[in-house]
Parts: sequence; C-alpha cells; structure tokens
Amino acid sequence: MVKTFIRLTVIVFFICATFACANRGTPAGGEKDMDPPIIEKVVPENFSTNFKGDEIRIYFDEYVKIKDLQKQLIISPPMDNQPVILPLGGASKYISIKIKDTLKENTTYAFNFGESIVDNNEENPYPYYRYVFSTGDAIDSLSVKGFVVDALLREPDDFISVMLYEVDSTFTDSIVYKEKPRYITNTLDSLTSFSVDNVKEGTYKLIALKDKNNNYKFDQKEDKIAFEKNVIKVPGDSSLYELKLFKEKANYRAVKPKQEAGSKIIFPYEGEFESMQITVMGEKPEGYVYRITKEPKTDTLNYWYKPDFEVDTTFFIVTNKKEIDTFKHRFRKLEKDSLALNIVYSSTLNFNQDFTLEASTPLSKIDESKISLIEKDSLDVPFKVEYDSILNRVAFKVEKEEGQKYYFKMLPETFTDFFESTNKDTLSYTVRTKMKSEYGNIRVNLKNAKFPLIVQLVDSQGKVEYERYTTDVPVVDFRDILPKQYGLRAIFDSNANKKYDSGNYLLGLQPERVSYAPPIPEVRANFDQIIEFILLE
Repeated sequence: MVKTFIRLTVIVFFICATFACANRGTPAGGEKDMDPPIIEKVVPENFSTNFKGDEIRIYFDEYVKIKDLQKQLIISPPMDNQPVILPLGGASKYISIKIKDTLKENTTYAFNFGESIVDNNEENPYPYYRYVFSTGDAIDSLSVKGFVVDALLREPDDFISVMLYEVDSTFTDSIVYKEKPRYITNTLDSLTSFSVDNVKEGTYKLIALKDKNNNYKFDQKEDKIAFEKNVIKVPGDSSLYELKLFKEKANYRAVKPKQEAGSKIIFPYEGEFESMQITVMGEKPEGYVYRITKEPKTDTLNYWYKPDFEVDTTFFIVTNKKEIDTFKHRFRKLEKDSLALNIVYSSTLNFNQDFTLEASTPLSKIDESKISLIEKDSLDVPFKVEYDSILNRVAFKVEKEEGQKYYFKMLPETFTDFFESTNKDTLSYTVRTKMKSEYGNIRVNLKNAKFPLIVQLVDSQGKVEYERYTTDVPVVDFRDILPKQYGLRAIFDSNANKKYDSGNYLLGLQPERVSYAPPIPEVRANFDQIIEFILLE
C-alpha cells in the first residue's frame, strides 16, 4: 500500500513537471521572463530573390502574438491590397503573411514589423523585425537617412511617414495628393530619425507626412507635411536630410450655407475669410439690411438680415478675391436668437486682459451713459468702450490697479442689437485683479538676433500664452506673468507681417524659421529672472 502511494506520488510529480516545462510563463514568485522570442526558421528565407510565392511564414521558438500592427507595420513599397497577417487576436508559433497584391517586377519589398511581434506571456517584443525579398535577381540595398523636426513645436509628432517618390517622366508635384510613394518608412513612436532602406538607384522627391488617415497621401486639411526642396539622387553624398513638418494654411473654399435660426444664415468656409463678401442675387425685401459676424471658435460667418424674405428660395454669391461661388438657399421658418451677453474671460483679470462681453446677436448701439464702473472704495473709474463688430465683442479698457475689485453696472437698454432688441434687466459684473507680487517677470536677452522677431512664451502644447515683437532691440520684457512652466521660442518674421507663416508644398515655400530656447526655469511669483536666449546662426 505504501509502495503504491509512492508510485502515484512520483507519477503525479513527473506529470506536473512536464506541464510546467511546456508552459513558458513565469512561475509564481519566479524571475520575470525578459527575453524576446527567437526566430527559428523563415520560409522563404529572409532576403530571398526571384520571389514568386504568395505566403511567407516566420517560425518562433515560443508562442507569439501581434500587437498594434496597424501602427507598427510598414510595407515598402505600399501595397494597394493589404496582405493578411495571422494570427489575429490569438497566439501561434509562426506568423503568416499572405500576399493579396500583384507584385511589381524587379522590385525589392520590405515588411518592417516595428515592435509588433511579442511573446504571448510577457509581451517582450522582437525588436524591429524586417523581412525583405525581391521579385528580381538582386536586393536593392541603398538608403536615405535623416531626421524629422516640427517647424513650430519643440518636438515632432510620433509615427511620421517618410516617403520617396520616383522622379521620372510622369512625375509632378501633385503626385503626393493622388498616389502612394515608391518607398516608405516610419519614425514610429519614440524616434525622430529615419532610414528609408532597400532603395534602388535613382532620383527621388523626399516627403514626410503626419498621415492622419494612413492612406500615404497628403490631405491638406488633416495632415502635416515636410519636404526636401530639391530632388535627391540615390546614391548621394551620404547627407542626413532634415525635414521640417508644418501644417499648411488651408486653401480657401466656400461651403454651402445653412439656415441656423430666424434671420440668420451660417456660411462655413475653409482658409482665410478676411476678403469674403456675401451678396444676395435678385430682388430683396424693401429696406433690406444685413450684418456679418464671425464665430470665434469655428470657421463660420454668421449672416444676419432683416426684414425676412417673402420668397422660399434665393441665391447668394460668395466671393473671395478671384474665387466666386453661387449657392441656392431655401429659407426655413425658425425662431430668432435672442440677445444675451456673456463674459469672455474669467472674473479674475490678468494685467494683459480687458473685461470683455460677447453678444449672441450683432450689436447696433451701446449707450455708455447707462454704464457705471466703480472700484472697491466706491470711487468712479474711467473706462473706454471698444466694439469689435466682426467678433461681436465689447471690451472695456481700464487702467487696472493691483489688488483691486471693479464693479460694472449696465442699466436696461444699454445694449441694442441688430433686431432692435435690448437688455431688459440690469447687468452687474464683478471682476478683480491680483497683486503684482502674485506674478513673475522675465527679461529675455536675444543673442545673434536677426530682426524682426516674434518672441513667445508657450505652454507644453505650443499654445501662445504671451508674445512680444521686436524690430531692432535685442531685449524683450514679459511682465506680470502667471507663475507656471513655459517654453520660450522666437519666430524669425522674414516678411515682417507680425505673424508666423507656415509653408506651402506646391509653392515650394518652407515655413518661417523658429528657434526654441533650452528649457527655462519655472516662473515664480514675486520673482524676476533674466534669460539669455542664444539664437543659432
């Protein structure tokens, strides 16, 4: 009986040991497996020539799975019909690539998996596996190398596509909008450098895209683009190419208008709106007048009109410089917007802000005699009213004092809008300012300055918080700055228009040069600091 028990114990031990060996996972309390999977065999072999098949299999020493394939996998040249890659959602000891596209003759293809191949248990990646084959007698082995920067931001986006278009008798610059490139690589998620490998000798156009919809074509509305101005020859002089990514200013386009409310039609657009004009075709109601305002946060113009049209439809002509569009518009009976006023900024004003109200309907009259402004000691405070008719905003200019409270009172009928409506109730607002000691100050000494310059303090996303413009003085002061961490950059305003100008691919224009200072100390309250900003030559 005892011997039988011992035999059973031994058998159970060996069974458990066998299953433990079959499982490559980490035993409880054991050391974590950090080793990537190992390739045991590839069929056909990597770097095969005269490839004729339609399936590739890569065998591993353990179970593997595929992770983030859509982002990580780069096929060069891109295929119109994507291959089927297995396993999907499971694990296997091999990866299968089933080719569904018609392969080009005498062409080298490369499948760069990035870090998408991982072991099944710990997800240790097989680093940057690349499978290459040629449909011809030889593997193309030339490369184009460089790095990507962002023209305006400190760091470029991740997953930037870097592409080569073959420059031959059929090449035009517009090819980037219509066709996939001849070769492609990707910076993936942690690199700014790139290497386009297995390139054939020839002449190419070098392009980079932040390709939002992953179609390997330039979409001006969505994508950032970078380009090498001149065509490049491969092999070349082994130069590292710098590509500056920028977002093009959208080309102007008028969009079909829509009735948004009673006596209000919205006219969406793309691009610049400053030269847009809207005209009614045909007969208008007697005494017809209109106003145009812009939505602050969207590319939309609001067209307000009175009296209402008696017809069901009319035509509008929208012009912008040489562009002319005609739109048929059908009127709808909707309720009109009512007059309301809202504060644009918070109730605590910084010293670079004015107390500002935004109206929901266009204003036609502001009765300043019905407005009073006193400070916390009940003393009258002088103010000046400025109305922005495009944004439909009223700013109250006040010589602000530190640590002060301001009380605005606006009696009924202070504001009259386009439709002769007024504010029926008294409007009261309280705003305050902080003490100067609650802010910090920065003086920036500019070295190697080439004027004019736009000097900016930006947040971590590149949004401008404070800005100074200088045409000849290499010192700029930022006073009364909210304490926080900022980035410091300078824009070389080459056309002296006091704003940053992006590039344009078809016109061959690179964006204006932007230089970032090394990280600057965090701005502290009641503290002055001097920054020496050395601009690179």
